[in-house]
Amino acid sequence: MQQGNERLLEALSEISDLARTAVNGYEPGSDDADEQTNGATSTPANIGCTIKSVPRRLVVRAAETAVKINPANGLVFGRMVEAQGMMAPEPARIALLVAKYWGPTPRRLTVSFMETTPADLRRRLVSHMNAWTRTGCIEFVETQGTGQVRVSRGRGGYWSYLGTDILHIPNNRPTMNLEAFTMNTRDSEFKRVVRHEAGHTLGFPHEHMRRQLIARLDREKTYAYFLRTQGWDRATVDAQVLTALDERSIRGTTNADQDSIMCYQLPGEITTDGRPIRGGLDIDASDFDFCGRIYPRAGRTAMGACEEDEWAESEDVDEVVLS
Repeated sequence: MQQGNERLLEALSEISDLARTAVNGYEPGSDDADEQTNGATSTPANIGCTIKSVPRRLVVRAAETAVKINPANGLVFGRMVEAQGMMAPEPARIALLVAKYWGPTPRRLTVSFMETTPADLRRRLVSHMNAWTRTGCIEFVETQGTGQVRVSRGRGGYWSYLGTDILHIPNNRPTMNLEAFTMNTRDSEFKRVVRHEAGHTLGFPHEHMRRQLIARLDREKTYAYFLRTQGWDRATVDAQVLTALDERSIRGTTNADQDSIMCYQLPGEITTDGRPIRGGLDIDASDFDFCGRIYPRAGRTAMGACEEDEWAESEDVDEVVLS
């Protein structure tokens, strides 16, 4: 009886998906929604992923949670103060320098779905989220209860909260949105979108917000482009595209990686040199390497940790001579 009810719910969900497609006029991943010209010179109209932030009143509390879960999240601030001899600024400014990574200890993040979702689609979504486990020790696992990661397929485009911030989101609200995804969505979109949003849940920011890439953007053309394609106002474009990440808070590679899955595809029409920012369509080698250093699997040292060397006690230096 229970199995029959589940099949009925899945059938109703599929009918709902078909109705939504009929109303919206396109399916994510369809040729109409994802047409690209010359590969890298144009960007899909539905690219608009945003990183959601907790309400302003919770910013400090969310930063405290991030440091409690993973003390390394607060190391950048501490090192900056030590190096510059600064007095500690107010908590709200400190919070901006705190990363949201889960820490190097293997962990399972539970996943649930806000709407009735067919079993095969649930498995497919979680499988793509787990593409990061190739090098990382954080795993996404579906639960029958309320997950730490709560996925909606409702209106609102593609977005996720960043890393440990999901713990501050009320249980009746999603932490990730994958608008209108169904089993009919092309696999390339599962790779481009689902893996990107899972990266945010792991704490990875947008790569296109590195100074090297923002410096290539014409600001006025960028405002106009995102207003036309996403309906974003200038403040949203500033927050999601044009505000450079503080390099001291990025525990990543020195150079920006425009092929990263965490990087937007941006057309040459909005860059100062006329060349597009390619953007990533799937997790690339640099992404996997970075994930492996932030979330090391067994036998690898976490980024930012000091690897302890070893030698015989008889070799210890008994007296340090300062020249």
